[in-house]
Amino acid sequence: MFLRLKLYRLYLKIATYLLPVLAFEFGWRIWLWCWAYIGRPAAYAPHNRFLLVVVSIFVWVFLAEHYRVTSVDELFRERTGARAAWSASLATGLVMLAALYFSRNDSFPRGLLISCVIALLVLAILLRAVFRTLFRLRIGAGRPCRLLVVGADQFARAAARKLQRLSFFPCEIVGYVRLPGQEIAVQDASIYEIDQLDALTSESDEAVIVIPPTHFSQMPRIIANLESVCLPARAIVDLGEGIVIRERLFQLGNMQMLDLTTTPADSLDYALLKRIFDICFSSAVLVLAAPLFVLIALAIRFSSAGPVFFTQERVGLNGKPFHMYKFRTMRMSSALESETRWTTENDPRRTRVGTFLRKTSLDELPQFYNVLRGEMSVVGPRPERPHFVRVFLREVARYNHRHALKVGITGWAQVNGWRGDTSIQKRIEYDLYYLQNWTFGFDLRIIVMTVFSALVSKNAY
Repeated sequence: MFLRLKLYRLYLKIATYLLPVLAFEFGWRIWLWCWAYIGRPAAYAPHNRFLLVVVSIFVWVFLAEHYRVTSVDELFRERTGARAAWSASLATGLVMLAALYFSRNDSFPRGLLISCVIALLVLAILLRAVFRTLFRLRIGAGRPCRLLVVGADQFARAAARKLQRLSFFPCEIVGYVRLPGQEIAVQDASIYEIDQLDALTSESDEAVIVIPPTHFSQMPRIIANLESVCLPARAIVDLGEGIVIRERLFQLGNMQMLDLTTTPADSLDYALLKRIFDICFSSAVLVLAAPLFVLIALAIRFSSAGPVFFTQERVGLNGKPFHMYKFRTMRMSSALESETRWTTENDPRRTRVGTFLRKTSLDELPQFYNVLRGEMSVVGPRPERPHFVRVFLREVARYNHRHALKVGITGWAQVNGWRGDTSIQKRIEYDLYYLQNWTFGFDLRIIVMTVFSALVSKNAY
């Protein structure tokens, strides 16, 4: 099973990596056709394209891997693969555009770049469709993979049914191995006792160990018994609904460790790509919005007594507190009141300028300084006050999971309307969805949604 999957993964990777070469050819022809259609000659000769194509290949390879365009595992999870292909193609186009800008290459037409990106997107989707079809035809023409399932209880039966329903890899269950103390819940194949494996002469291709976490202590004995049948052994690991395994088993010295984290925060993509974006984006906002900072500061200063900026302790990554900066939008009050009282609609503590700033979210502009310092990210779960964190930890299941990522200025819950005095349970539900499905493209999508729909929100008060 795994050998064939690895071969298809290799073929898909090679074909995907070479797509920029074809994309440039098709993009070049599309661009020529557009100029011919309007009756004007093309103003660019592609004789110096070699370096650009090589650079685009390197950029595309990195981003295609990042967005899992080359993943056979993801090939059948969505109908077209357009989401991953779109994210990788758009990111490649943006990187190449930046490269052309900083290298001051004015000879390469930006319209040709757009044509190449469109061609790359279409080719990536078509390639996945072709591989999906060929994969099914090739697998359908051969015999299914014959599996010996170690386990015979309800848990094993459910896992066996999932294996048999795999659309991209047909499997046939040729037998089950009952473990000591198990209640038999399977009927569609022969059942063996674990002590009978020595005499078992099965035509199985592989053994799949399917046991719940409560039986993990039996794993050494199971593996020892499987040595007699000389089959490749795999294990289906189910650690419960609240645990998502993002990485594989890895070796640390003479110990084997399984990464059970539900967060991508430890991944290189999150650590580097997201941080680079945060630094560039927050720096640009702070520079471009500097005149607006001055106007807001003057409005606050002349409209009410007190400082321009409001500093408050919030809980960030891994539950560590930090001081978050905002423009002051309320009249001066005691620290205890501001730390323990929830802001409500028509809150009498707001100033006239503060009401406008909160409605337009302009009061949050100083938080880009927190982003620049690394205490926050542009996108992430919204930071909460320590008092409410302690309350929600007791009342909301899995609340602390949201602190496995950097908190953000905007987030998936916020752009879907769950901000202000709204349901904490729904907010956590959206935060956990973001945590489990984070990609750089997802961050860009949230930023676009923020610009168009979340800057002025009915729940921002």
